Amino acid sequence: MTTSICGINCNECPMNSSCNGCTESCGKPFGKKCIVAKCFESGENAYIELKSKILEQINSLGIDDMGTINDLYSLKGSFINIEYTMPNGEKVKFFDDDTIYLGNQIEKKNSDRCYGVAGNDEFLLISEYGENGSNPELIIFKYWNKK
Repeated sequence: MTTSICGINCNECPMNSSCNGCTESCGKPFGKKCIVAKCFESGENAYIELKSKILEQINSLGIDDMGTINDLYSLKGSFINIEYTMPNGEKVKFFDDDTIYLGNQIEKKNSDRCYGVAGNDEFLLISEYGENGSNPELIIFKYWNKK
């Protein structure tokens, strides 16, 4: 497998042994729809527009100590699917491990913690966590483009 819809070099990807390929799987490399492939069905401009809209949503939240997010990357759900403890003690994960989302990580100003941002064409999730995702705190989960 060497072809991707979004231009990622499949030969350099650490996931290529478990990936079914974008083109070969009709945009479902891990069995679930990839947000990037979904956009590219309508053309590259749809992908650029979605990234811009998500970035605008994230940056307009005004979260203290979070700098501006300038780009989003394709991320497999299993990489970002941190378990959060809700106020009632219940543990919750928000992502599907086999779906591709758009996201990024940025260091929290004056801290050893990071912000993680991720989402798709329907929702956004902003969290804060320590090294390797330790002690995660859910900051925002919101539907921004409800269909």
